[in-house]
Amino acid sequence: MKTRHLDLGCGFTAKNPYNASELFGCDIRYNALQNNELNCTYTQVNLFSKPIPHPDNYFDSVSAYDFLEHVPRQSLYKDGTSDNPFIKLMNEVYRVLKPNGIFLASSPAYPHHAAFSDPTHVNFITQYTHTYFIGNSPTAQIYGFNGKFHVIKAILDTPHNTSDPSENQLRKRLRRLHRIITGKGLSHIYWELSAIK
Repeated sequence: MKTRHLDLGCGFTAKNPYNASELFGCDIRYNALQNNELNCTYTQVNLFSKPIPHPDNYFDSVSAYDFLEHVPRQSLYKDGTSDNPFIKLMNEVYRVLKPNGIFLASSPAYPHHAAFSDPTHVNFITQYTHTYFIGNSPTAQIYGFNGKFHVIKAILDTPHNTSDPSENQLRKRLRRLHRIITGKGLSHIYWELSAIK
């Protein structure tokens, strides 16, 4: 059975955490390489202001590795209007996911310094941000979110532990413990959310 995965903010190498048979990627950057030289079908798009360029219910899974922290929470315009790019993006992720499709996100999390060190980080994600998008009446509905997600997993972790969901759990626990003991801390929040449709 064919499966499709979309990696948001993929750069030049899209991630395929669930080993989908078809891999898609999109990023704001112009990619001079041709799709046949990349590991995915690539689309250049500014997801802060444009929709995900794929049909409804198209993907089995979507990932966002070190991407959500770059998406503004609010944009103000010269004419005095505003919108919420982060909420719009979450709507888009929900729209393109099939029923029960999985959204995997990994972002530097408050209060770890990784959340603030990069000057392009404008969206500070906490270990509770995902709760605005879950359940039958998600809190983010008051801001225009029109989807529903169910939590599969939401934990603080190391960035290395989030790249492969199927990696040995003992190895992940040891890596997590090492970061805690050495004082490096658990820098990233890791979400796996399932689309309720």
